[in-house]
This record gives sequence, C-alpha cells and structure tokens, in this order.
Amino acid sequence: MEQLICPWESPTYLFFSSNVPSLIYYSHATAIIAALSIGVFILASNPKGTLQRLFFLLAIFFSIWVVLDVALWATNRPDVVMFFWSLQVLLEPLTYATAFYLYYFFLHQQWPGFKINVLVALLLTPLVVFLPTHVNLEALTLSACEAVEGPLAKYYTYIAHAILMVGIVFMAARRIPRFVTRKERLIALWFGLGLIIFLLAFSSGNIISSFTDDWVISQYGLFGMPIFVGLIAYSIVKFQAFNIKLIATQALVAGIAVLIGARLFYSTTTTGTILSAVTLIAFLISGVFLVRSVKREIAQREHIEVLAKELAATNERQETLIHFIGHEVKGFLTKDAGAFAALSDGDFGELPEALKPFVEHALTESRNGARSVTDLLTASNQKKGTMSYTKEPFDLKQLAAEAVEKAKPGAEQKGLALSFTTDESSYQMTGDKAQIGDHVLRNLIDNSINYTPSGSVAVSLKKENGKLIFAVRDTGIGIMEEDKKRLFTEGGHGKDSQKVNAHSTGYGLYIAKNIVLAHGGAIRAESEGAGKGSTFIVELPA
Repeated sequence: MEQLICPWESPTYLFFSSNVPSLIYYSHATAIIAALSIGVFILASNPKGTLQRLFFLLAIFFSIWVVLDVALWATNRPDVVMFFWSLQVLLEPLTYATAFYLYYFFLHQQWPGFKINVLVALLLTPLVVFLPTHVNLEALTLSACEAVEGPLAKYYTYIAHAILMVGIVFMAARRIPRFVTRKERLIALWFGLGLIIFLLAFSSGNIISSFTDDWVISQYGLFGMPIFVGLIAYSIVKFQAFNIKLIATQALVAGIAVLIGARLFYSTTTTGTILSAVTLIAFLISGVFLVRSVKREIAQREHIEVLAKELAATNERQETLIHFIGHEVKGFLTKDAGAFAALSDGDFGELPEALKPFVEHALTESRNGARSVTDLLTASNQKKGTMSYTKEPFDLKQLAAEAVEKAKPGAEQKGLALSFTTDESSYQMTGDKAQIGDHVLRNLIDNSINYTPSGSVAVSLKKENGKLIFAVRDTGIGIMEEDKKRLFTEGGHGKDSQKVNAHSTGYGLYIAKNIVLAHGGAIRAESEGAGKGSTFIVELPA
C-alpha cells in the first residue's frame, strides 16, 4: 500500500524546509534557548530541590512541544503529523499543570493537599483517555497537511488551561498578602505575573490558530517564554537558583549566535556563506571569553559575600565575648572600689597616714577602670543599635547640679576652681535621666577636669531660643584644629590627649554625642587652639 505524502517537498534534516516561514525558526529557537537555559541552570544549582525540578520539568515539557511544533511545520508525512499533533495536545495541559504546581510550591513550600491533587487528576484524565480517539483528532487535511481537531483538542484543552490559570491567579490573590515583608510579596508577584504572561501568550496563540486555521499566529505566543524568563529572573533570586547576570550574558551570546548562524541557511552565495561562518566563529570565541569573565566576576563576588558573612559572625562572637569579659571586669573593679572606699572612710578602723595615699590612689584607679569598661560596653551597644533609652520627665538643672557636686572631689584634688551658674527658670525635659546625667553632663565635666592641669572649670545652664543649653568651659590644654574632626568619633583622641589623661578610652565624647542625638539635641566643641582652653556645648529640647 502506497504511503500518503503531503503535496510539498520533504524536509532537510527534519526541521528545515522551504515550506516553513522564517519566523518559525526564530520564534522556536528563542523559546527553546530561553526555556532550557534557565531550566538547566536552576536544576544545576540544586538537583534535589523540588522547586528546581518542577521548573526544569516545565522547561522540558515546553521545549518538547516547541520541537514537535517546528517538526510539524517541516514534515510531509501525515502519520507523523497525527502522532506529533496528539503529543502536543497532551503536552499543553501538562505544561499548564506543571506551572500550577510550580507556583503552588513556590508560594507554600509544600505540595498541594489531597483535594487539589484529585481535581488536577480529574482535569487531565479525559486527555489521557480520549487522546488516541477521534474525540481528539478527527481527520487530516491532506492539502494543508494539518490535523482536524476534535472537541478534546479544540475545546476541552483550553478549558483545562483556563481552570489552571484561574487557579494560579486565585493562589496569588490569596497567598501574596500574607507574606510578611514587602520584598517577599514583590518576589511572589513577579513570579506569578511571569507565569500568567507566559501561559496567556501560549494559550492565546493556539486558541486563535485553532479557530482561524492560521497557525502562523500561534508562533507569536512562543515569545511569552523569553518574557517569562525576564520577569521571573528577579523572583528566583530568593532561592539563589541562578545568577541573573550570568544568565543574561549567556542568553545574549546564544541569541546573537543563533541570529548569525541562521544566515548560513539563507545565504545564496559562497562568499556570503563563508563570511557568515567566519563571523559566527569569531563571535563564539569572543562570547566564550565574555561568559568566562562574567563567571569569574560572579565567583569573586560570591567569595567576598562568604567572607563578609564569616566576618560578621566573627564580629558577633567577639562582641559577645567583649560584653562577657567587660561585665566581669566591671564587677571586679566595682567591688574593689567599694572596698577601698570603705577603707578610706574608716569603716575598718583608722588608716595609718602612710597608707592613706595608696588607698586613695587605688580607689581612684578602680573607679577610672570601672568607668572605662562602662564606656566600652555603652559604645558597643550604641554601635550595634541595641541601646535603649527610657523616656521620663526630669529637672535638668537639678541633674547638672548633682553632676557638679560629684565632680568636686576630683577638681579639688587637682586644685581647680569648679563653678556652676544658672538662673531661676524651670529646666524640665523628657528623656533618659541616667544616660544624660552619667554619660553627657558628668562625662563633659570630668573630661574638662582631666584635661585641665590648672585654672578653672566653669559649668553653666541657660535657656536660649526654646532650647536648654548646657556648657562646660575650661582653661585646659585646648583643642588643635586637626583634632576637632576626630573629637566625637569612635575611639577618637586628640594628638596629645593621652599624655595628659592616660585613662581615656576615646569613647566618652562618642557616647555623649550619640545620647544627645538620640534625644534630638546637638553637641559641639569650641577652642581657639592648643593651650587656650575648650568649651563643650550641649543643646537639648525643652
């Protein structure tokens, strides 16, 4: 029995024929490259991941459909047409079902429940049962070498597609608002939008072609896959499945290579063929180097990210250790200071005159040590952002007077004149009384005393333009111009400051600045230069 052959020439190498419009090669090649590129890279990143496997399966189903479609355009054998057409009818809903499961797993990180699986199975069952029957494909039009679609292919498949797409939209509308962060919601939105655009483009082209018998129209729908790849790139970053930059580079190289290579099949002269071949080879060589350079850049960046994470973890462990040691040392120093204070006050009997200087020195050193540890711990908390402030009303004038009173013994020991001037106004404000008292007012007063070898320290408090102005003026070593920019920085010291005050940690003014800023205020230092004294001014809201 003679085999039926469609009335046009047989294809060359299955896929190439003069009967195939050039658009087909471009639309199909672009779609396959986009689908397989992203599918392979995602799977390679985590071959055992469910999401990665589903994505790869989606790419495979779609790519097989595309290969069958271009073969249908080129073949002149009716039996091949009917067989490939039937496979396409099955592959289309499988592609949609895979997209549905992919998005469900993307949103929920788990498989759907029993009910959903049953519904999807019931939806696909008629396709499997009636695929080899006339319900699917009724006949073949020999003149056009096209299958005559039955109700299954022409109606039911598109109904199934619509149900699965509605399911994706419903999932997105229900699940996306439940994500906690804006980033997660945007990722899920882009992923869902990409899927819908891809499926709509795929469906609409086939639907129009089914009812108009113009199958060229369906080819435009294949460009939905590259659009899908572009939209989904950002969302997949959440799972670190592939690198967008690398994929973009490879896609660019592959796309241009396809376009250049296509000229080989349409060139009508030997010279044109040779030039196209040389151009293609040259571009492929440069493309390989380009992709390799991008890979190296990505590898370096990933290595830097790993190092950054390790450094962050190390810093966190170091901070924890510092806090532990700091608290322990502070506890020991505070106990020592208490013991020396008791000895100095005569709680254990009158001290011999020869021991008094040693006990007082030990008391001073213990207090200085405890204060230094406190400064380091406070600065660490501020840097980490774990510093908390209480909000309560208090009298700043009373707090300033108490700070001056506590500082008097230190000033008297150095022979300095310590004074405090203010007026009868009310100096009520809201803030952390303890932090402002200990780390701002007391810190600035003690700082001036420590850096003033002789002369005076004058403390003042006034109101000006609705602000509370606290100032400490001394006749000390002053501040050189080059030291001013470091004065309120972390660990900042003046050039010769430690020669005068060896106990300084360099964190006192840094801590004071952060506390003042946290209360909506401002702090600054003024000095005419070395040996000309300094003035520290704090402005706080009333």
